[in-house]
Amino acid sequence: MKILFAAGGTGGHINPALAVAGVVRERYPDAEILFVGTKDKMESRLVPAAGFDFTTIKISGFQRKISIVNIFRNLLTIWYLLTCNGRVKKILKSFNPDVVVGFGGYVSGPVVRMAAKMGIPTAIHEQNAYPGITNKALAKVVDRVMLTAAEAEKYLEAKNPVTVTGLPVRGEMLRADRAISRAKLGIKDNQKLILSMGGSLGAMTINNAMVDLISEHSGNKDLYFLHAMGQYGLWVPEKLKEKGVDTENCSNVEIREYISDMDVCMSAADLVICRAGASSLSELQALGKASILIPSPNVSENHQYHNAMALVNKNAARVIEEKELTKEKMNELFLSLVNDDELRNDIEINAKAMAVSDAKEQIADIVLSLIK
Repeated sequence: MKILFAAGGTGGHINPALAVAGVVRERYPDAEILFVGTKDKMESRLVPAAGFDFTTIKISGFQRKISIVNIFRNLLTIWYLLTCNGRVKKILKSFNPDVVVGFGGYVSGPVVRMAAKMGIPTAIHEQNAYPGITNKALAKVVDRVMLTAAEAEKYLEAKNPVTVTGLPVRGEMLRADRAISRAKLGIKDNQKLILSMGGSLGAMTINNAMVDLISEHSGNKDLYFLHAMGQYGLWVPEKLKEKGVDTENCSNVEIREYISDMDVCMSAADLVICRAGASSLSELQALGKASILIPSPNVSENHQYHNAMALVNKNAARVIEEKELTKEKMNELFLSLVNDDELRNDIEINAKAMAVSDAKEQIADIVLSLIK
């Protein structure tokens, strides 16, 4: 049995593919699994670290902002698209997979498209509620389309059946225990933990909003703020100090650059403030967490907004778009959730109801069913 996965660019594409590959490897230890990605993105580190074979093609994505530099980058992308087919065909002929699965990112396009052209069974998984350009095109030619959110189907012209599988969530996240996690973090029984973050690099908008929010409410010792400022947010502690919050001496404010124990922190949280990436939302659903979502406007097709609204429409989250985010609006929404335990509980129940706990198994079943 030979399975080829095409995924790249971000952890949101790569980690779900790795989770499914792990299921296949558990069921069929002798299965041959190959990942195709690019040599300069996250997949080149994550895939080999997970113990899977990895090979590369040269491909890049289109830049949407108009500038002289981006025009040249887009010309280079067109060149890569025109010239990568030979490399893709060589990989497919050499590996001779029984099925090819695309998990998104621009690397999926040429690989899955060529596989379909060669008569190899194909499938794709779309993580977002609003599909990306690559998967919109691939849906017209692949044998199976799998979705994280049912809302995505209306934006696709799928040639074959569409199945809502959800998005795989890491096992440690599913096994996390709220009481144990709160004890590890030193959160008191009477405290509400507010977890906030803007991604590994940090988000200027979220960092600014949290500086305002923390400085406003740090005096309330019934609240505990844990904020991840990101690589580009190292200025946050100094900014808080200017506003009267010395994070080194404030017992209920903790600022980190990055959260490496997300399973502990999220399972302990009473309210989460974050972006609306597909992986983050799946984790919020899996753990049944109330959240304030601030979708990034700097993503293709504004897909984070659509991701967020999939929860909002089921009363499973609250959302503030960046263009509408003010100190007053954030504070009002924050207080409405923190001060109303019953409302938060309703949101938590609704979020949990949206979770799909066996997503990776469902996806693996579909992939394996395509093998002749």
